[in-house]
Amino acid sequence: MGTPAFAVPCLEALFDVADVQLVVTQPDKPQGRGLTLTPPPVKVLALERGVPVVQPLKVRDGWLRAELARHQLDFAVVVAYGRILPEDVLSTPRLGCVNVHGSLLPRFRGAAPIQWAVIDGHAETGVCLMQMDVGMDTGPELARRVLSIEENETSGALAERLSQLSGALLREELPRFVRGELQAVPQPSEGVSHARMLTKADGALDFTQSAQAVHNRVRGVSPWPGAFTSLSGRRIKVHVTRVLERDGEHGHPGSVISADAAGLVVACGQGLVRIDELQAEGKKKMSAGVYLAGHPIKAGERLASHAELVSHGDAK
Repeated sequence: MGTPAFAVPCLEALFDVADVQLVVTQPDKPQGRGLTLTPPPVKVLALERGVPVVQPLKVRDGWLRAELARHQLDFAVVVAYGRILPEDVLSTPRLGCVNVHGSLLPRFRGAAPIQWAVIDGHAETGVCLMQMDVGMDTGPELARRVLSIEENETSGALAERLSQLSGALLREELPRFVRGELQAVPQPSEGVSHARMLTKADGALDFTQSAQAVHNRVRGVSPWPGAFTSLSGRRIKVHVTRVLERDGEHGHPGSVISADAAGLVVACGQGLVRIDELQAEGKKKMSAGVYLAGHPIKAGERLASHAELVSHGDAK
């Protein structure tokens, strides 16, 4: 049971270690400018392998439970399916349902664990295999793998690495789970945090924060919703940054310290951040040097504050 590209390596792993009877995924959705009805990546792989696919609109009306029961399943694996499953569905397979979650539980339960791990500046994360219960990522843990987060890594790049790690985890641990060799360990009550789903407003940059926090925000909201600010009323998407200095005050937060071919250096609440790649509204992504050649910015000019972005409606 899964939907996005993140879940594809897990399905590939299942084909290696199990007899996959059924794939459950979300309905096809319109995408692109033409709003072409597009199947989820998990569905594409399942059909390539000749496995039946169902895409229920509801999971609490009894239909999904009956469909799972019809296949007499040993277990079900849930990876980024996108729906909260009721108890009757969770208990239908003989060994219940297990979930692969993209964090080191109990930290970052919820919808966007990878993004918030980056935004909050953590040095490591990982994936957990857990026995599902009716709570939101609260079930006992069966196995985990830990992964370091690189200094300049975006949440998109990290998700790709965690996706591959998830597949490897299933290949190694699912056979042990079926044989009863894994002990389900209850999650500790300490260290619980929740990773809510991101909104477009989460991309608004706040230069009153430290340079490291601004850099983490840019990385964490890439590729979606994307970081942004504005200068003289012109909205600017910020794609790539680097921390130049972590400490010290260098003028009003958001003030441009220098703007040249090397990049756009901006003062933060503490330290300096350099914008290396950005994008003018309606234009393609480009290096800061190329952007500045067509849109000169002088030292002392100021990028919009977070409060200004919100008050002007730019953060919607």
